[in-house]
Amino acid sequence: MPKIVTEGRAITVSRNPNSNKLLVLYYGATIVFLVLDYAMGFNIRIAFLEPYPVARLAYYGVCFSCLALMLWRPAWTVLISVFESIVTLSALIIGMGMRTLLVTDQMLETEAGLVTMPEIYNFIISGSIAYGAWVRGINSLKSRNGC
Repeated sequence: MPKIVTEGRAITVSRNPNSNKLLVLYYGATIVFLVLDYAMGFNIRIAFLEPYPVARLAYYGVCFSCLALMLWRPAWTVLISVFESIVTLSALIIGMGMRTLLVTDQMLETEAGLVTMPEIYNFIISGSIAYGAWVRGINSLKSRNGC
């Protein structure tokens, strides 16, 4: 089995591509979320990036890159999902924090409020999935190394 060395420890990476099909399907579903977002105006995956169209498109690009890496190197699936989930959690927390702490002129002009209900739903759903993926991935990496 291949090993990845981090901070003096070797992480053993599984070669079993069937054990992580759910993660691959989740990233494969990005195309569905992309179509829902851009074609139908129904943004449920990354509502926190709604005001930032370039960042939204970049996020979809990252998800497609994760999918491509998982298909190219199935043994890296857990590592990729752990990294992407912590990035998603960070972006959710920073995005929600910015929306609740900084009042912009656009918020005052449109009277939209600090945070919209779709953003709250997105924060709860995406945050729960990202947190669950991160915890599952960390536990999987720990169990592979006997920690």
